[in-house]
Amino acid sequence: MKLSLDLPARIHVIRAYAPGEIRVGDVVYHASLIVTAASLIEDWRPTSMADLQPADFEPILALRPEVLLVGSGARQQFPDRAILASLYAARIGLEIMDTGAACRTYNVLVAEGREVAAALIL
Repeated sequence: MKLSLDLPARIHVIRAYAPGEIRVGDVVYHASLIVTAASLIEDWRPTSMADLQPADFEPILALRPEVLLVGSGARQQFPDRAILASLYAARIGLEIMDTGAACRTYNVLVAEGREVAAALIL
């Protein structure tokens, strides 16, 4: 699905997504990633929600977003609550949804100027 949003070029916007790929700006990624308006972390380790570990959230904690959107893949899946403990302790808002919904929601929140991060599992 192609997404269209007009924001300044220096802001990371998700332009399109499809199974196994996400286009941020003009670059297509084929591995899980973390994206904020100002940062992009390529090759985020988890390849599925079952593969998610507490240490996978360390780069997100360093970014200190208000809200974290976790894209769980093609279907919405929830990890064990214990895996999310560091996010709860840091008082980071959390939404878990399928990756397509996370991409769309991320763009809306970035356009509103919110401090949002999207951790997208491919």
